[in-house]
Amino acid sequence: MIGGTGTIGRATVRALVAAGHHVVCFVRPGKATGLAEFAGATIRFGDVSNATSLAENGFCGEKFEALVSCLASRTGVPKDAWAIDHAAHITALAAAKAAGVTQMVLLSAICVQKPLLAFQHAKLAFEKALIESGLDYSIVRATAFFKSLSGQIERVKSGKSFLVFGDGTGTACKPISDDDLGQFITECLDVPSRRNQILPIGGSGKAITPRQQAEKLFAMLDIKPKISSVPVRLLDVIIAVLSSLGRVVPALADKAELARIGRYYATESMLVLDPATGRYDAAATPSTGSETLFDFYADVIKGKANAERGDHAVF
Repeated sequence: MIGGTGTIGRATVRALVAAGHHVVCFVRPGKATGLAEFAGATIRFGDVSNATSLAENGFCGEKFEALVSCLASRTGVPKDAWAIDHAAHITALAAAKAAGVTQMVLLSAICVQKPLLAFQHAKLAFEKALIESGLDYSIVRATAFFKSLSGQIERVKSGKSFLVFGDGTGTACKPISDDDLGQFITECLDVPSRRNQILPIGGSGKAITPRQQAEKLFAMLDIKPKISSVPVRLLDVIIAVLSSLGRVVPALADKAELARIGRYYATESMLVLDPATGRYDAAATPSTGSETLFDFYADVIKGKANAERGDHAVF
């Protein structure tokens, strides 16, 4: 397995071990130290983007049946995205085939349905390579994650308003928990109907909008709702300024891309896109598991869970 040290990766390792699989995790040196989730798994260290390291330190001349990847670029900026979401996966795929692997389960993202960003194009390019590789594949296009929708809990607890773009009803998602997603990924190894499929998947419950998230959070905290609207136009101005300055200062070009990522998540639903109508369809977005976003909110409020936020969180 590659990409096993992130929150979803760790949940997938737990699920794989619990299902009785012999799991080998290939991680960067020191990344798995002290993580209880890796109990029952073999840890090997090296560089996932280096073919020699993968072969000698990861596969070690042994034969394997399947490769599972939860690996993703941290920021989504072009250089990082093409290095990790595409090139590193291409390298891992070649090493896996040389080790006798006949099946791969890939965690992708539902947002690649409408690719406007570098990391989406990089993910799609590898999806295409995997489909054409001759291996059995399951491409899991997950919706929004709990951690990326929990960044405003502390803000609201401190008396500040919940921020939404527009009126907070223009987008929706079916958030999925790490454990439910890890279980779904694991089941792809053994469920024949999931082979050679692109699998959009959301979590338990109905699709929810940012305004619904806000209203429920205030109710759970027993605080009078205070919701503030942020105009999307503000992001457009930021993107235009950073893009212009980025022609002179490369670091600002990356910041412009991060702003584009934020705008995308602020204006596009994380649901199945109907190609015939161009509209997002909550009813067509499959669900799995039993945990809901508001269950997670309750655990964070009680101190039972930690809202580890991803690099793509808007707030």
